[in-house]
Amino acid sequence: MKLHDKTGSCKQNHAICEIHKNEVVLLKDFLYEAIFIPEGVTPPLKSILDQPELRVYIDDFGSRKGDYCLVADYDGKVVGAVWTRIMNDYGHVDDDTPSFATSLYKEYRGKGIA
Repeated sequence: MKLHDKTGSCKQNHAICEIHKNEVVLLKDFLYEAIFIPEGVTPPLKSILDQPELRVYIDDFGSRKGDYCLVADYDGKVVGAVWTRIMNDYGHVDDDTPSFATSLYKEYRGKGIA
């Protein structure tokens, strides 16, 4: 999916850039990619992302204090994301400390992108 507008600081083969509003929809894919799945275990269905404890990471992203996201752009394709959000999730510290999530599509891992 090539949604990233190649303007500003993203004129390289690969770069780290702020997410654009039209790319926020990609966070659902990256949230799924961020789920730890031990070797030999069947991955869950993508419908797992409809559970409230996971939706909290991406619902209405960009509308809350502490919502911030950078994406990895590789040849014009967004292939990874790192985002923060202040929320009451597993590991919640306080209402001023954001949680941190990071994800990279499997086929781009080990290439020095993130």
